[in-house]
Amino acid sequence: MVIVGLTGSVAMGKTAAARAFRRLGVPVHDADAAVRRLLAKDKTALARIAEAFPGAVKNGVADRAFLAARVFADAAALRRLEAILHPLVRQRTRVFLAEAARRRERIVVLDIPLLFETGAERGCDLVAVTDAPAFLQAMRFLARPGMNRDRLAAMRARQTPVREKLRRADFVIRTGLARGFSFRRVAAIVAAARGPAGRRASKRRAWQPGWR
Repeated sequence: MVIVGLTGSVAMGKTAAARAFRRLGVPVHDADAAVRRLLAKDKTALARIAEAFPGAVKNGVADRAFLAARVFADAAALRRLEAILHPLVRQRTRVFLAEAARRRERIVVLDIPLLFETGAERGCDLVAVTDAPAFLQAMRFLARPGMNRDRLAAMRARQTPVREKLRRADFVIRTGLARGFSFRRVAAIVAAARGPAGRRASKRRAWQPGWR
């Protein structure tokens, strides 16, 4: 089974790329969605968050706006939150991969915003990075509720620089052009991952620490 890591800086079109993979029949594990589920109903995560961030859990659910404000300009607080959530997300990733292996899927996608930042690329055979012009990234980000240029600058500073992500990528998905262009690029990646390139990459991962 070939594992494709999908990542990209904020507002670079990663969600649309993940939808394209799903349209092509490729199972996708969404790390952000896993975090949302943890914050909504995981008792272990909620208990740890309540202890680390008093007032963050209300009526049995984590207050995401409260947490976002709490960690926005506090690197130590962000690290505490990540130390709670990241191991639990990795656990769910392992479950997803095990289930996909039982179904004998040929290719799966791990949609992980912080793929490089967390070292998760070591568990992937191939990496696809979404990219768009900086002005388009800013337009997309600022169109979201409650977002501003200070938050955009903070997000950019927190993430691996775009140039470095592109350098380390096996594939780049340009999302600033027509939607059909991006879809065709994703289709080409799926074809490559199912072919000899994917098999060679899968053999290389056997020598690297991964999700198992």
